[in-house]
Amino acid sequence: MKRKVGIIGAGHVGSDVAFSLVTQGICDEIILIDKVEAKAESEALELRDMSSMTHFHTAVTANDWEGLKEADVIIMAVGPETLLRQDRMEELVETSRSVAEIVPKILATGFKGIFVNITNPCDVITMLIQKITGFDHSRVFGTGTSLDTARMRRVVGEALHINPKSVEGYVLGEHGESQFVAWSTVKIGGVHITDYKTETTLDLPALKDTVRFGGWNILTGKGWTSFGIATATANIVGALLSDAKQVFPLAVFSEQTNTYIGQPAIIGANGVIDILEPTLTKEEQANFSNSAAVIRKAFDLL
Repeated sequence: MKRKVGIIGAGHVGSDVAFSLVTQGICDEIILIDKVEAKAESEALELRDMSSMTHFHTAVTANDWEGLKEADVIIMAVGPETLLRQDRMEELVETSRSVAEIVPKILATGFKGIFVNITNPCDVITMLIQKITGFDHSRVFGTGTSLDTARMRRVVGEALHINPKSVEGYVLGEHGESQFVAWSTVKIGGVHITDYKTETTLDLPALKDTVRFGGWNILTGKGWTSFGIATATANIVGALLSDAKQVFPLAVFSEQTNTYIGQPAIIGANGVIDILEPTLTKEEQANFSNSAAVIRKAFDLL
């Protein structure tokens, strides 16, 4: 199988996703597409310049819409013109219009693969893509709270002075303001975070706020965020192309809430295999329901 990936949007995020895929040898071919064709061409050319210095070979081309027909995965990475917005929901009017124009063009090629959405507001736009395509929910999902979960692991790891890879658990709900850390799922080596021995008492509400505002702090400093979400997306694509049957916190369709929302899901070659529902506390379940209501309200306004 030729592992082929299409990336729609060659801005900071889309380009960094391509960079991650190329340097890790996750796929064999990438098609970069952007409304500014010269931008996609330039990014593709620079990625090809790297080819003699990487451990893997990846063919990179630009603006080949027809080539998307044979893609295994298409990544939606279209961004808004204005980036400095603290609430991702503020991007909805602009990004929903772009996606509504782009998706039919992709369908016209005969594409029958899997859509992975990054475009914000992630949960709402993922739901829009599924509605336009009519694809099964298993073949359309978003990066969801993958990045937020990675931030939580980093924050907890720094607070406990341990490697964030040793932190388990999830941020659930919207990839946005109504997200929450499901502390009931957070463990270190199987030990719940509230039982983990530390010299100082952990301030969980403060840690939650650090996680929640992590992206905003990066955004105000450098103007955009891309490394984290690009790495998360590359890992997701790798799991799809290798049929890894691996768990990620993604924006997937929840029958419980009738909306796309961030929660753990198992993915493989055919997309979402199963959606997991961790046992939550009453407060966490209320937060989950509230977050779903925020997402549904935004989608209904489209």
